[in-house]
Amino acid sequence: MYFAYLVRCADGTLYGGYTTDLQKRLAAHNSGKGAKYTRSRLPVELVWWEECPTKEAAMSREWHVKRLPRAEKLKLAENFHPEKE
Repeated sequence: MYFAYLVRCADGTLYGGYTTDLQKRLAAHNSGKGAKYTRSRLPVELVWWEECPTKEAAMSREWHVKRLPRAEKLKLAENFHPEKE
């Protein structure tokens, strides 16, 4: 399973990506071993994610989300309520 995701950086900016393991990727970002963009903006917080059936679908969703205006990305994060397990 693949995921498209957004994290909020310590400076308030948003960073989007895709992964197969959300917790591992979040840990990588917060340890400074994630994306170059997030390294100087730690810590990061996972604010939105979407499950995708394939790598291509996750990459496409990431691409589309990254092109949304900031206000739309913030709406995604504000309206995101993952089901409690």
